[in-house]
Amino acid sequence: MKPMGIYEDKRKRTHTPEGYELLTHESGHIEYDFNWHLGYYWSKFLAGLKEKKFLATKCSQCGTVYMLPRMVCGRCFLDMNEWVEVGPEGVLEGFTIVRFPYIDPNTGGMMKVPFTSIWVTLDGANTRMMHYCNVTDEKELEVGMRMRAVWAEERTGSIHDVAYFEVIRD
Repeated sequence: MKPMGIYEDKRKRTHTPEGYELLTHESGHIEYDFNWHLGYYWSKFLAGLKEKKFLATKCSQCGTVYMLPRMVCGRCFLDMNEWVEVGPEGVLEGFTIVRFPYIDPNTGGMMKVPFTSIWVTLDGANTRMMHYCNVTDEKELEVGMRMRAVWAEERTGSIHDVAYFEVIRD
């Protein structure tokens, strides 16, 4: 049997060094169900969404309000234990209209296009959060516009409890 060198391309191997055939599976479907612990900060944030509230953390030293909440201030490096409610309205900071479909990580199916991904700074917050907007025509959107969260009818404690953001038209 030929010794395997460190630079051998093992992707071309068809048998193990002991002579067993290496089998491959080239098609099919597999699912892995799993759970993970979100921790105190994300658990509290998502519980707030279920109650139609955006909960953010505030630094006791510099006063920066983080939405999405963080455990440590990015400026002062101090633990943040003060919670404040922000939004549900805010300012559109940026947007992208996606027209190229790809696999939705939430469903495993193809994303329905077009859809608009936005950055919004909620009233009372100093940082932006990313979400979706119901407008898919870039001519109807402008950075600086006022936006409002539209809540999902059924809320489960997920980021999807916010169905999307809509433009506030006065």
